Amino acid sequence: MPYDRTVQLHTGFKEAAQAVRHALAEQGFGVLTEIDVQATLRNKLGHDMEPYLILGACNPALAHRALEADRAVGLLLPCNVVVRAADNQVLVQAIDPGTMVTLTELDAMVPVAEEATRRLDSALAFLQETYG
Repeated sequence: MPYDRTVQLHTGFKEAAQAVRHALAEQGFGVLTEIDVQATLRNKLGHDMEPYLILGACNPALAHRALEADRAVGLLLPCNVVVRAADNQVLVQAIDPGTMVTLTELDAMVPVAEEATRRLDSALAFLQETYG
């Protein structure tokens, strides 16, 4: 079962990362965490890899609803969005919010996941239309 939602962008990595932050913000997501995997692996292990950024995106209203349904769902929050260079393009990958439903098996999580999916899909569609 796929657990991601992916779009391919034809732009530079830095421009793509900025566009992803903007598209997420337009859909009510803030970026709580940002991990530069490329820099971390270079600094800690001396390993070189392609640009790879993990953004921890959170929509506070949706996070609140999910946590009200199941406090342990915080293990799956925030929603990770990856921006990574791949073969002369940039991939943007978001975790499928339906994963929350699959893993928790709670009916109360369904509307939260559906709304998160709609918002993430809107952000990804904007990116695809603009840079795809």
